[in-house]
Amino acid sequence: MNRRGLLAATAATGLTLATVSFAHAEDRSEDRSGPGPDGPHRTRTVRGTLPAGSPDYVYLPVEVPRGVAEFAVSYTYGKPPVPPGAQGNALDIGLFDERGTALGGRGFRGWSGGARTSFFVRADAATPGYLPGPVRPGTWHIALAPYTVAPEGLPYEVAVTLRFGEPAPTPAPVYPPERAKGRGRAWYRGDCHVHSIHSDGRRTPAEVAAAARAAGLDFINSSEHNTTSAHAAWEGLWGDDLLILTGEEITTRNGHVLAVGTDPGVFVDWRYRARENRFGRYAHQVRRAGGLVVPAHPHATCIGCNWKFGLADADAVEVWNGPWTPDDEIALAEWDNALVAAVRNPGDGGDGPGRWLPAMGNSDAHREPDRVGHPQTVVLAESLSRRAILAGIRAGRSYLAESAALTLSFGATDGRGGHAGIGERLRAAADAPVSVRLEVSGAAADCTVRLVTDQGVLLTTPLPAAGTGVVEWRTTPAHAAYVRAEVRHAPAVPGLPGAFAALTNPVFLDAAAGTAG
Repeated sequence: MNRRGLLAATAATGLTLATVSFAHAEDRSEDRSGPGPDGPHRTRTVRGTLPAGSPDYVYLPVEVPRGVAEFAVSYTYGKPPVPPGAQGNALDIGLFDERGTALGGRGFRGWSGGARTSFFVRADAATPGYLPGPVRPGTWHIALAPYTVAPEGLPYEVAVTLRFGEPAPTPAPVYPPERAKGRGRAWYRGDCHVHSIHSDGRRTPAEVAAAARAAGLDFINSSEHNTTSAHAAWEGLWGDDLLILTGEEITTRNGHVLAVGTDPGVFVDWRYRARENRFGRYAHQVRRAGGLVVPAHPHATCIGCNWKFGLADADAVEVWNGPWTPDDEIALAEWDNALVAAVRNPGDGGDGPGRWLPAMGNSDAHREPDRVGHPQTVVLAESLSRRAILAGIRAGRSYLAESAALTLSFGATDGRGGHAGIGERLRAAADAPVSVRLEVSGAAADCTVRLVTDQGVLLTTPLPAAGTGVVEWRTTPAHAAYVRAEVRHAPAVPGLPGAFAALTNPVFLDAAAGTAG
């Protein structure tokens, strides 16, 4: 069946192709392959070409009759060579059921992006990335998303197969518990950006969990691209030693954002751009579901990765994504500039920093040789529970480390019994002496410590060759409104900063009225 040229305009978010119709199950005249081992089934094939400048989403409606047990799709598209500097073809795909394609609606049934060329959905099972459930009659929609289109267009072919029969029961999903045994109030290590076969990763959930344990992690966050199908895929993989949070990597065309620790099964839509002013609505949905909003790799160079929604709706920001790269260095500089702005604009109480965003580090691991837990966020939490871990991240009581081998202790004291740790505030007279102390263990032999304030880098000193040492520095709140610590490897390129081994969130030094008596 050829559908060339049958594009019909809909809302600004996309276009709709002509509808693919199937006869009712009772009519056997349209069977393509006969009963077969899987029961009666029919296939329709749609071909067409999407022109350059196509909208972000093109919907292919499929009329599903009664008696369908399985909805299956396969697709291919042309990848012609393009001249240097021109974009080639890339076509993502997903599925919405008879409840419709409305933004934030209930019709979402799965997304595989460009990771798969086929998928199926039925009551008792579905391809990873897709949600099992009944195949009810009505108009379903295959979502075609031309990520990039070559100058001569994107030719595609979509085959839709409906299999008829009695559906099996839909199993109740089993989600991870919200608490693990833990160690009470302690520092817990986690990686909140990992991928499995439920999006574009190559590891199974079991392999991800094993890699997390091998990396010494206490918690991970399931963060697949634009789908929640992995939320119910962790049964038997959690334990007293590993808390598994559920979330999503909301992958828009104007940047990616992690939903960290949302209620299991909560899907957050991604089909909008910054100019549409919709992001605040979905950030609110993440928080309403108990999660955190964390822009991911905000300066990554991949197409569609650069963050364009601003940080007003964020709870933290991922400044370190996988192995340290120049785009992480840019994210770090932007984050530090935001810290400076926060201390220059006091909060509602008129003193201390205004709203500030904690930094996070995550691996974004997809496949070997990506290392789960490189880097990791080390959080001071009251317990190994969803609520306590998210509270620690939100408060900035955390530091970032390249592995579980590296441990930090960082804080400031005023000599009068006052103390503040990472993410906390030490209130002292503007000219009162404050001692800052960093303890490092498990670092590499080539590492150097840098103490950074709102005035810039004010101390640089090498660690002992053993990678373990103590750095102390004295300052005043008038001289440093905050202090944060960096542990860096030796530069790979002369004149440029070395890659990170560890990074702390700041300790704030608030200047109280008066002087040190």
